[in-house]
Amino acid sequence: GDVGTMDRVARTVGGGAMVAAVALAPVAPALLVGGLAMGGYLLATALAGTCLGYRLMGRSTCPREAR
Repeated sequence: GDVGTMDRVARTVGGGAMVAAVALAPVAPALLVGGLAMGGYLLATALAGTCLGYRLMGRSTCPREAR
């Protein structure tokens, strides 16, 4: 994967907070859908350990292996 430990923690906290905020707050339907989608994406990438955006940019937040 390309998502390191601290990145996974941040995605989990941020995604969970985003989902909770839009689920509990009275927001417009478009914001509800967008917030759930973005929060869900953050949670999914934290769980999977890989991020499409990082892959497309050739980035990684995982530590490099010693050779």
